Amino acid sequence: MRKRSAGGDKNREGAAGRKGKPHEREKVTGKPAAGTRFPFDAGWPAPEIRRVKPRLLPLALGALLVCAPLRADVHVWEKVELTFHARQTDANPYPTVTVWVDLHGPGFDRRCYGFWDGGDVFRVRVLATAPGAWTWRSGSDPQDPGLDGQSGGFTAVAWSDADKEANPTRRGFIRATPNGHAFEYADGTPYFLLGDTWYAAATNRFRWHDDDHERAIGPEAGFKDYVRLRQGQGFNSVAIIAAFPNWANDGKPWEIWIDEKSDLGVRSAWVDQGDIAAHRPRPGWHAKDMDNEGGRAFLFPGKVPGFEDIYPDMDRINPAYFQSLDRKIDYLNAHEFIPMIEVARRDLTACWAKYYAWPESYTRYIEYVWSRYQANNCLFSPVHYDYPVMTATTTQLNAAANAVIAGYGPPPFGTLASCNASVSSLLNFGGPGHNHWLTYHQIGNLREHDAYWYLTEIFHTPPARPALNGEPYYAGMADKRYPPYKYGAPGGTADDDRDVRSGMYGSFLSGGLAGHVYGAEGIWGADIEPGSDPAMWQAFQWNSANQMRYLRDFAFSEGRRYQDLVPDANLVEPSETHVAKGFLGWAYGARTPDRGLFLAYFEKDCPNQGVIRGALPRGAYRARWFDPRTGRWLPAGDGTVRANVWGQITLPDFPSDDDWALKLTAVDDK
Repeated sequence: MRKRSAGGDKNREGAAGRKGKPHEREKVTGKPAAGTRFPFDAGWPAPEIRRVKPRLLPLALGALLVCAPLRADVHVWEKVELTFHARQTDANPYPTVTVWVDLHGPGFDRRCYGFWDGGDVFRVRVLATAPGAWTWRSGSDPQDPGLDGQSGGFTAVAWSDADKEANPTRRGFIRATPNGHAFEYADGTPYFLLGDTWYAAATNRFRWHDDDHERAIGPEAGFKDYVRLRQGQGFNSVAIIAAFPNWANDGKPWEIWIDEKSDLGVRSAWVDQGDIAAHRPRPGWHAKDMDNEGGRAFLFPGKVPGFEDIYPDMDRINPAYFQSLDRKIDYLNAHEFIPMIEVARRDLTACWAKYYAWPESYTRYIEYVWSRYQANNCLFSPVHYDYPVMTATTTQLNAAANAVIAGYGPPPFGTLASCNASVSSLLNFGGPGHNHWLTYHQIGNLREHDAYWYLTEIFHTPPARPALNGEPYYAGMADKRYPPYKYGAPGGTADDDRDVRSGMYGSFLSGGLAGHVYGAEGIWGADIEPGSDPAMWQAFQWNSANQMRYLRDFAFSEGRRYQDLVPDANLVEPSETHVAKGFLGWAYGARTPDRGLFLAYFEKDCPNQGVIRGALPRGAYRARWFDPRTGRWLPAGDGTVRANVWGQITLPDFPSDDDWALKLTAVDDK
C-alpha cells in the first residue's frame, strides 16, 4: 500500500516524469434528463455494447469521448471514469497493486486512488468540483507501464439551474453547514436526509431488471420499483451494506461461534424467514443468501481453520460482485438519492481481525469500497456497528479506518463518513482524538424515546458534527430471532405509525438536524422467502413511510432556520413521564439562540396546557400546530400566544388527543 504522510500530502514518487504506454481508454459518465448516463467504454468488446437497450444506445454513444489525451466537456460533480490495463500479470493484484491519478483543477490538487476491477483492468473515478480545465497524471505501486505515467484532461462546465432543480445531486456532494450541525449540498442548498434501511440492496434480494417496466409493489417488484416508490414519497437516501461475504444459505447455521467467551465467531446472520415460519428449532435456522449477479463478494476457500467454505478469503475480492452494485449506486444518484454505503456488517470483522493482517487487510477493503464510489454522491461508513458482539473492537475498527486516512488521505471530493451505531457513534468511536475518519454522527439500535438524548449529547460535544438517528424504532418491529418486542405495535397500524413519528420528530428536535432514517420490519432484512411475515413488498406499503416527507416540511417551514436550532427538551414543561421505554407522554423542543423560533413535538398522552419556557419575556409569538399525519398547519388557539414576564407560554389545548408538533415564531407587536 502506497502511503501518504499523515497530513495527506501526495507522495509523487513514481507519478511523474516516467514514460509509459499512453492512456488506453477513458470514459466519461454523465447524467441525461432522467439523471444519469450509463457508463460504456468505446474500447469494450462489441458484446458489451450489444447488451445496451436499443433506446438507450444513442445516449450511451453520446457519452463516449475518446482520444489520448482526452479533452472533452463534462459537468461539475459528474463522474469521470479512467480505465487502465496493467501490462504485468498478477493473479491477485487486489492486495498488492495500488493505482492513482494526481488530479489538478480550479482550487483542487489531490491524489485520487483507484481500484482493481478484474483481469488486467484498473479504474480511477474522479470528478470536477468546479468549472474549468482539469488535468490528471497516473501512477502505480509497483510501477507498471500500463498503469503509470499516463496523462489526460477534460473541461468541466456548470449545470444549469434547471438541471439542478431536476436532480439535486448535481448541486454537489454533501457537507456540513457552517455551524457544523446540519447537511447542505456543495452549492449551499440545504439537504435534509430522509433515508430508508435497504441494507441488502447490493444483493439479489433487491432484484435488478434491465428494463424500465414499472412493476407493482409485490413479489415481482425490483430495485427500480422500490426506488420509484420511495422517490414519490419524498425519500432521498437509502442505507446499504456493500457486502455480506460470510452469509449464505449454505446448509450451515445462521450463527456460528468459534469461541463465544472471547467473542470470536464466523457469522451472526439474518435468518431465512422460511425456517422460522416452518417452526424449525433455532439451531437449525439458516442464513439468508446474500449474493448478486456477480456472485459473492470474496472468493473461497478462506483461511479460517475449519470454516474455509463458510468464511471466504478476505484477501481475494470478487470485482464482479461490486460491478453489480455499481449500477444500483448510479441509478440512485440518477434519481436524486444519496446512498449511505457501509462496507461491512460487524460480524464479519471478528474473524478478519483474528486470521488476517489487521488493520492492513481491512483498511485495504475500506479503501477499495471508498475509492470505487468516491465519485458518486454518497455517504461512507467503515462498518455497520449495530451491536458490540461478534465484532472487532472499536479500537481495532478505529485503527483500520484511521489507517485509510493516514495512508490515502480523506475521501478526495469531501465525502462524509459515519457509521451505524450501537447507541451512539460518539459513544462507540469517540471524538477526533480517537478517530480521524468520522465527519458526522449517528445514533441507533436503542429504539425507544429515552435514546433520543444521545443526539443532544452529540450536539453539545465539540467539534460540531451533523447528526441523525440512523436506526430508530422500526415500523412493525418484530425481529423473530429474539423474544417479542414489547414497546411497539403491529406494522401498518395507526399505533405503529404514531410510534414511528416519535422517532422522527423526537430525534430531530433532540439534535438530529441532519435528517432521519426510516426503518421497517421486512425491509431491513429484505425478507422475501416464503413464510416471511411481513414480506418486504408488504412492509414497503405501510403508511408510516408516507409520513416521512412531513418531517422535512416541518423542518423547512422557516427555510434554513432549522439549522440554527439548539435542542433542549427542558424548554417544554412537562417533558417526560417516569416511563423511559416507550413512545408516549414525552415532549421535545428546540429554539434558535435569538429565541425567535421554537419547534416542539408532543407524543400522544402529553397533557394539555403544557408550558413553553425560555421565550422572550412578554414576547408575542405566532402559534401553529402541525399535524404530522397529514402535513397540515392549524392555528394554535387564536393563532397568537404571549409569554409572561419570565418567558413562559401556556399553550392552548391540542386539536385532538393524538401526537402534535408546534411552531412558535416571534412577532413584533409594537
